[in-house]
Formats: sequence, structure tokens, C-alpha cells
Amino acid sequence: MNDVLLAVGTRKGLFLGRRGGRGGWDFTGPHFPMQAVYSVGIDTRGDRPRLLAGADSSHWGPSVFRSDDLGGSWHEPAKPAVKFPEGTDTSLERVWQLQPAGPDEPEVVYAGTQPGALFRSEDGGETFAFVRGLWDHPQRPEWGEGFGGQAVHTVVPDPRDPRTLMVAVSSGGVYRSADGGESWAPSNSGLKADFLPDQYPEFGQCVHKVARDPVDLDRLYLQNHGGVYRSDDGGAHWTEIGKDLPADFGFAVAVHPRRSGVAYVFPVNDGSDRYPPGFRCRVFRTEDAGATWEERSAGMPDELHYGVVLRDALRTDDADPVGVYLGNRNGEVYASADEGESWRQIARHLPDVLCVRAAVIG
Repeated sequence: MNDVLLAVGTRKGLFLGRRGGRGGWDFTGPHFPMQAVYSVGIDTRGDRPRLLAGADSSHWGPSVFRSDDLGGSWHEPAKPAVKFPEGTDTSLERVWQLQPAGPDEPEVVYAGTQPGALFRSEDGGETFAFVRGLWDHPQRPEWGEGFGGQAVHTVVPDPRDPRTLMVAVSSGGVYRSADGGESWAPSNSGLKADFLPDQYPEFGQCVHKVARDPVDLDRLYLQNHGGVYRSDDGGAHWTEIGKDLPADFGFAVAVHPRRSGVAYVFPVNDGSDRYPPGFRCRVFRTEDAGATWEERSAGMPDELHYGVVLRDALRTDDADPVGVYLGNRNGEVYASADEGESWRQIARHLPDVLCVRAAVIG
């Protein structure tokens, strides 16, 4: 049995779970008590895992912390790690994403923020530089705000080419760069924005999450504000694949780390009825890239259930077999040790779960 670390960011702190050889879970926390933790990164590219946490204090504001001893101690830079430069007339409200880059850039970490901007670190998360090209894009002033605010909430590096990068903005849509962030182009062909007069605009879609297939690297899965989509050409065009689901609204999408065509979603009724269909806690899995979806809910609660899973609160680990994890706004965490076939509750009565991350650490 793999030794797995599970990081659960909540509205009132970070909780860390360890699963050892017997399969049980032990949790510590809260780390950063009373701080909202919207983003967590587990960077396993070095000699030892590094944890990154974007915590948001109501007194001191947002900051990025890191730990090289699995949460035993935390380091906060003397100066703000993520800071908007002078001349932007704005300040950091929240770090929504902490994403390690590919193996060819072992010290590079990306941060996506609110207001909608991208930052890049070349020292493992100690300091971050402002990615000016995205901020200066002529469409940025016209981006709207999702229910949670305007944010770069998803960063998708391309492991084949460190200069190729994708981000998702709420609510601006998908943008791609092929030159390391110097220039960006909207990439929303086929994505619907049913809340706008022009329902298929060049930009302005409220994309909720994007995940890349681990084998076919030009294939991506996308959960939109209404609609689950797939791209087979690196994001240039998108096709709906959610017709087989009980609802196509939702926030999260996750992929299997090794098997092509396998993805997971947690459906929600719609934007004005944010409950799971039938008031049941259910994950749906596809094994054929969205051609069909099947409910995977063995072990989930049988009673009526009202908890919603947010965009970063459904994830997989890299164990064998793969673990799948979800946290909901009821403060519950469920885990599957068999790729989604069966589930069990491993934590409850936590604060509102905002994000989860998991990785094998030994």
C-alpha cells in the first residue's frame, strides 16, 4: 500500500492526511487556522516533497507558504511572494492556484490569482514574477467575474514543451500561450456562454476547470458553467460530451494520471440550483473520453445530500491503483482506493472544503 499525502484546504485552515501501509488515514490540522486555503500544491519533482499553500488571512491578507517536512513546519517569505507591480493599480486578493511546472523545469511553479493574473516562480515558490503578457492582453479589461470573483483558477502546463501553457479564467475563458507567456490567445471555440447574448463568443465564457489527458496530451477535458467538453487538438476546438450525465453543470473535472480517456466529474443541477441531482452524492466516470459516463457511488451516503464539490476539490493521486478524492461544502472528505469503484468517508465536520490535492510520498 502506497504512503499517500492528502491536503485538504478549507475556509478555516489546511488539514493534512497520511495513509500508511494499513490503509487508515491520520489527519493533522488545522494548519493556518481561520485562514481560507484556496490553493495547495504538492511538488514531488525534487529529492523530497514540497508543500505549497495559498492561505488568506482576514487580518494580514493572502500569502504563499511552503513546507519541506510534510507540514511539520512552514516558511513564509520575508517579502510577499506574490505581489502586483506598481502601475497595475491593483493588489492581490487571493491565490487560487499553485501549479508546479513540468519535469524539465524543476524549480518553476505557477500561481493563478484574483484579480485574474498569472505569476511564475523559478525558485520553487519563494518568489514569483508577474506574467505581464496575460495582464496586458487587450481582452482582459472586458473579462467578467464569476460568483467567486475574477480569477485565474487553472494552470495547465504542457509536459512536452515548457513554453506552452494554458490558463482558465473566471469569467474570461481559456487562453493559450506558445511562447512562455509572452503572448496569449483566447481558445474557446465551441464553448457556450448561455448567460450572454452571443452564446458562443470569442471570450467571456465562465470555465470552471480544465484537465489534460495523461497519454494523449492534445486531449483536454473541461467543466464549463453549463456543459462538459473535450478538446482533441490542444484546446483549439471544444466538443460537448456531457449529454449522458444527469446534469452538465458542475465545477470540477479530474483525470486518471496514467490511463487515457478516463475522467471524473461531480454534476450539479445548474447555476441557480446548486445541489447535486436528486440530492445524492455521486461521482461519474468515463473510460471512453466522454462518449459514455457511469455513476460511481458505492459507499457514498444513501440519505439526501446537499454538498457541492468545488472546482479544485475533486482530484486523483498517482498511486497504483489510483486513489480518487473529493471534499464538499458540508466539510466531508470521501476517498476511493480503487479508481472510483467504491468510496468511504475519511473526514467529516471540517470547515467548507475548497480544494484537495493528493500524491504518493513514499
